[in-house]
Amino acid sequence: MLIACALGIEQLALRGGRKGHAGAPGPVTVLRTGMGPANAQRAVSGALLDRRRTGTAVLASGFCAGLVPGMHPGDLVVATETRGPWGTTTCDGTELLVRELSRVVPGHTVHCGPLTGSDHVVRGQERTALAATGAIAADMESAATLRSALSAGVRPVAAVRVVVDAPEHELVRIGTVRGGISAIRVLRAVLPAFHEWHRSSLLPRR
Repeated sequence: MLIACALGIEQLALRGGRKGHAGAPGPVTVLRTGMGPANAQRAVSGALLDRRRTGTAVLASGFCAGLVPGMHPGDLVVATETRGPWGTTTCDGTELLVRELSRVVPGHTVHCGPLTGSDHVVRGQERTALAATGAIAADMESAATLRSALSAGVRPVAAVRVVVDAPEHELVRIGTVRGGISAIRVLRAVLPAFHEWHRSSLLPRR
């Protein structure tokens, strides 16, 4: 399984969640792509060039901006689809991810719906405009990550993000306020749910 994230702080959180957790159904790589869709596309495409990665499950993760009123930092977003300028990518195993995340991160709301891509940090009234399209959250890398993954071959893909700011809780800098710290703690806890998703993706299709 390849877990792609943009920031060093996201990579550290996801790698930190691996400590003390056994039972992964296969090798897990946490790839830092850098910020923005272009960096995500380049990094993921490069990582999947190796023939040994044919069919590798790809999961985009990290932080996101919540678009729906009532969201809070630390809430989770499971994408039913990702949206970008090149179209829409349908995600696999969303129901399982929602169930497992609710189990491994109790007390944190899990939202499920479309995740839209952006080439910049979403602020202010732009949230309202994006929410009007039906999207529940936005980030800069997930759509490009999943599109690049499928361009390299058929494989399971998904996106799970942690809300770091929301309409009533705008964050200026990650890690400097309580909302950012809460999101980091949640990101450290999600890996067991990712393993269950990966395990399910390895089962024969019926």
